[in-house]
Amino acid sequence: MDADHDFSDEELLRRASVYLGTTDRAKIVHEALKALCAREAGRRLARLGGTMPGLQAPPRRHFE
Repeated sequence: MDADHDFSDEELLRRASVYLGTTDRAKIVHEALKALCAREAGRRLARLGGTMPGLQAPPRRHFE
């Protein structure tokens, strides 16, 4: 982490509490874990981008 962004755990919790509008630590941790998983899934998907050039998109479903 950059020195400019080296926050204590308590400061990070306080900031997250303000952003989320709650002081419930379980909710804050839950949202943090969801954000981490989404970020890492995006990175993984980006790393896979273009690695299967012959792949064809599956047919679209048509609902009537």
